[in-house]
Amino acid sequence: MKEQKMENQDKDPKGPETDKLRALENIEVEMSVEVGRTEISISELLRLNEGSVVELDRLAGEPLDILVNGTLIAKGEIVMVGERFGIRFSDIVDPENRVGSI
Repeated sequence: MKEQKMENQDKDPKGPETDKLRALENIEVEMSVEVGRTEISISELLRLNEGSVVELDRLAGEPLDILVNGTLIAKGEIVMVGERFGIRFSDIVDPENRVGSI
């Protein structure tokens, strides 16, 4: 009987790896959405003032990067949730790689 139970545990996807993941579930992480990037010189930075516009590397309508602790985990688009902005996920890294990379 014991051998059979151990065999089933090895085949059970909810085994030790899932237990390890559960231990991490309550840890808080920072999620951010990146609209785009650009590089500017210090002199350009110093000339910025109210009303200045800086062109970014992303096209309008292109999916935005969703990062957790600075690591890309998905792409998405901005939506309105009542009076606030939200993000709709469109292309997501699989769960194992998501957790392993942050």
